[in-house]
Amino acid sequence: MRQYVVDAFSEKIFGGNPAAICVMDRWLTDELMTDIAMENNLSETAFAVREGEKYRLRWFTLGGEIDLCGHATLACAYVLMNHVAKDMDTVVFDTLSGDLTVKRDGDRYEMDFPAYALRPAGVTEEMAAAIGAMPAEAYMGRDLLCVVDDEETVRRLAPDMDRVKGLDGLLLHVTAPGRDVDCVSRSFAPKLNVAEDPVCGSGHCHIVPYWVERLKKRSIVAYQASRRGGTLYCSMEGGRVQLGGKAALYSLAEIHIRA
Repeated sequence: MRQYVVDAFSEKIFGGNPAAICVMDRWLTDELMTDIAMENNLSETAFAVREGEKYRLRWFTLGGEIDLCGHATLACAYVLMNHVAKDMDTVVFDTLSGDLTVKRDGDRYEMDFPAYALRPAGVTEEMAAAIGAMPAEAYMGRDLLCVVDDEETVRRLAPDMDRVKGLDGLLLHVTAPGRDVDCVSRSFAPKLNVAEDPVCGSGHCHIVPYWVERLKKRSIVAYQASRRGGTLYCSMEGGRVQLGGKAALYSLAEIHIRA
């Protein structure tokens, strides 16, 4: 079985967020897909099978299957459009989060994702102890979104992962206004056995709604300030988030399995 590793939300390798992509003729067992994800030891491994006019897409982390992943969706679209069906400019993925459409626009890939509804959450001492900084605001969607006052606080964070596991929400995102972009953020997922997600697409389904409302702007540029870093070109339309980014192919391999 052929497997691609793509660095998503980056125009060059060793940046952005790496995802392993397997485009298959038929489905493997959930156990085998979990084993492949564990063997890859990346934050996500995505599996896709064409079903009619769409591709069904599933995402597996080191901690199991999840319902939404942005960078692996972008990476899968990149693989399909550049290595599987080179005349394809739009792909619709059937996923646990419904239909997700990705369109190619030059060297960017534009994804249409659902926005998470954010509800205010009280800032607590437990949050501050886990994050290593006191948030000014906190919100809950699928994940916990904490807002701090400045970019340097985000860049210097060294969260206590055991304490992060005790917070509500699947992932933790910490965000602040950016100096050169509209916002910066970092994303942590110890509940999924991923300490830090280098660039988190689904996290921006929380981050973008917050900043679009706060900045009173329809479109923003976001930067994920992890060690690898990654830029996302974002906008909101209704209850949907549009996430755009670039991608680069790192490797192509054959997996030797007995399915």
